[in-house]
Amino acid sequence: MDPVIIVGAGPVGLTLALALARQEVPSVVLDEGPGKDEPRLARTVVLREDTTALLERLTGVPLAEAGVRWAGWRSMRRRQVMREVTFDDTEPAPLHIAQHVVTGVLRAALVGERRVKVAVDSRLDSVEQEPSGVNAHTRGAKGTWWRGSYLVGCDGPRSTVRKLLDIRFPGRTAVERHAVAALRTELPWTDQALLHRMPPWRTSGPSAGEITGRPLPDGVWRLDWLLPPGKDLVTPELLVARVRETLAGWSDGPTPPYELLDTGVHTVHHRLARRWREGRVFLAGDAAHLLGTLGTQGLDEGLRDADNLAWKLAAAWHHGPHEGLLDSYQTERRALVSARLRAADQALPLLRGGGGLRAYVPGSARGHDALLTDGHLGRGPLGTPGTYADSPLAPLHLEAEVPVDTPPGAPVEDVRVTAEDGSFVRLRDRLGRGALLVVLIAPGTGVWERRHWVSAGIMPRLAAAVTALPHPAELLVAESYPGAAAHTVLLVRPDGHLVTALNGVRPADLYAAAEATLGGPVKAAAAAGSGAK
Repeated sequence: MDPVIIVGAGPVGLTLALALARQEVPSVVLDEGPGKDEPRLARTVVLREDTTALLERLTGVPLAEAGVRWAGWRSMRRRQVMREVTFDDTEPAPLHIAQHVVTGVLRAALVGERRVKVAVDSRLDSVEQEPSGVNAHTRGAKGTWWRGSYLVGCDGPRSTVRKLLDIRFPGRTAVERHAVAALRTELPWTDQALLHRMPPWRTSGPSAGEITGRPLPDGVWRLDWLLPPGKDLVTPELLVARVRETLAGWSDGPTPPYELLDTGVHTVHHRLARRWREGRVFLAGDAAHLLGTLGTQGLDEGLRDADNLAWKLAAAWHHGPHEGLLDSYQTERRALVSARLRAADQALPLLRGGGGLRAYVPGSARGHDALLTDGHLGRGPLGTPGTYADSPLAPLHLEAEVPVDTPPGAPVEDVRVTAEDGSFVRLRDRLGRGALLVVLIAPGTGVWERRHWVSAGIMPRLAAAVTALPHPAELLVAESYPGAAAHTVLLVRPDGHLVTALNGVRPADLYAAAEATLGGPVKAAAAAGSGAK
């Protein structure tokens, strides 16, 4: 089989390449640049717990050491603290990290990875599809034709792949604009992010203002000022004035010493590609969607695109194309991102509409701050990790299905499990290998050696049912899972979303659920003629 061609060497494209490599699928990454990224401290990302865990699992690098996990979050309006959040085990902190650091970690992880070839200075200019594969041509000094089994466009907002396929990218332009500064200084709080609306010292400019402060390592902060609608030029003088008045206002005195490290203007667009799949070609990340108002983070969604698509491409690459499974990528991911965009568009008039009667409604300010907090912290409709509740891969009519605290289609909790070799690991560590996960909830097994219970009770029958599944699966055992009774059996997708929970060992229901997760029965003729290895 030919490798998967990945166009674009940003975080999403590199993550997809690593995710495929972990599932023994080769890829070629077409990087139009020189293979390195310019350090930009004014260009940072906020990663939620699940996407941070994905990158750490793929790279083996603890990203928290290169960024900052916030100790807390506070939302202020004028001089009043409206909301405070302290992060702990019940609510893990987001990770704030410079994007070039993330990309650098991913590039380093690809060094020596024999299944991934990165072709630098390779700009795509042509794509041709055939029933058996894809041909891509790159121009320049190293211009050549590349042959692939599939092609994924991870090439950003101006995606060449999307344009070559003539896929529309409708939406809204410049939904929000922010002036951005990265600077080293001391603030009255450390490792705590801040959203300050209508600060009392805000006198320059036509807007009452909204400022976000997010800490980075080594005493560096990223500050964002929401700009008024329009295309007014952000001059260096205006930016320095905002820096000085903001630092003085937060310090309740003269402007403290600071070192300005980087600046920029961040413009947020809302766009959604009409199609995310065209035959053997897919779109992911900013090539497929743009979002980011009200604190939401677009890269988070792009990484979830890669995680969702990788195991489906791997299944098709190893076992033959299954159209229902490949189609589910667009169905699941596009519906979720569309809902996120819809929620942001509905909230924008409330939060950015200015005065009117809503300004006098009791409690409206707190409600607005709650919405913004949800966006920044990855909660609520603006930020919660996606649930594929209406997925075409969801099994129907399972008699033994029982409810647990995780609804079907939602990401599973990261509980401790016993692996087949008897070692204790986290459930999240077993994701991304291409196999389905079958988890038996068996209280008490954690205090006994595996050899004492692996051949007792229902284990032999469950092990036989797992072996008979239509896709490779790994059997794990957990002492407990939120909301699950003893002998509950969980079926988990390779990307960590719950398929179903069954009451005991039900081989027929387990097989039916696994088959549905793969998009339904695979026709023998299709599999035989697929060219799978």
